[in-house]
Amino acid sequence: MLLLVGLTGGIGTGKSAVTNILRKKNYTVIDTDKIARAVVEPGKKAHKRIKEEFGIEYFKDDDQLDRVELGAKVFADSEMRRKLNEITHQRLSKKFFEKLCFPS
Repeated sequence: MLLLVGLTGGIGTGKSAVTNILRKKNYTVIDTDKIARAVVEPGKKAHKRIKEEFGIEYFKDDDQLDRVELGAKVFADSEMRRKLNEITHQRLSKKFFEKLCFPS
């Protein structure tokens, strides 16, 4: 039987402590924050699409996505947030389910 647990919470609520306990007990932990960062790395399709959709002003000198700048913009504009979600969510979901079905 598979038990799938989602863990959410704000900063300082103990998410890292809980995931560390789970890892020590040999449970598989899938960190969707890490996946979300990975799908927008330079060279990835989402990275290119974000640059095309939003412009180079949301990228640092090393071509990394400036998550703080883009976040400030998309959380103030629901249409921009919808576009960003359209670009990233499918890729994030695919990677999540790959890790769920084929843990390493």
